[in-house]
Amino acid sequence: MKTALLFGSTGLVGGHVLNQLIQNDNYSKIKIFVRSSIELNDPKIEIIQTDFKNIENHREDIKGDDCFFCIGTTKKNSPDKNEYKRVELELPKQVAQIAKSNLVNSFVFVSSGYADPKSSGDYLKFKGLVEEELKRLNFSKLGIMRPSFLLGNRQEKRVGEKIGIFVFKLLSPLFLGPLKKMKPIHSATVAKAMIKIANENLEKTIFESDEIVELTSS
Repeated sequence: MKTALLFGSTGLVGGHVLNQLIQNDNYSKIKIFVRSSIELNDPKIEIIQTDFKNIENHREDIKGDDCFFCIGTTKKNSPDKNEYKRVELELPKQVAQIAKSNLVNSFVFVSSGYADPKSSGDYLKFKGLVEEELKRLNFSKLGIMRPSFLLGNRQEKRVGEKIGIFVFKLLSPLFLGPLKKMKPIHSATVAKAMIKIANENLEKTIFESDEIVELTSS
């Protein structure tokens, strides 16, 4: 029986990861790292109130078998440029480095379609830089998820994203060949793929949106 480490359990993808881990018999313990205390009554769950600005203080907690990293922010929620960089770039790199040093077997990360360390935009650049660091760390199993627009019920309202999803849904039938990866994808599908990657021996490490769908339907 395995121990899962979950960062971002209250988010759109992370919430589905948590629910699916609870139902998964491969896991006897789920450590969830949260900023403030939350009420969750399940014998599998261990809630770790986390100081994300001093993640090194939680080195002893970041021990287990599979680490699922689903934390992300927006420029609106983190208008300070340094804070945005800390959450999107520095935090996932630090968590991955600690996990690797603690011999965590697998690391599965929610990145983004078109992530690129050389991108002119911070969001895609930071995601790309995290991907590069994860590859360098050489985990036994690595999953880099590159979803398109995520479908599901967010706690926060993102008007621009809602418009984008509506437009992309209308255009989805036209997304063929290389454009298939632009189709919106449900957050529960991403979560299912993440857990599958941690529990199977797959040759691939980077999964575009359409490949995530294929992985969960096979």
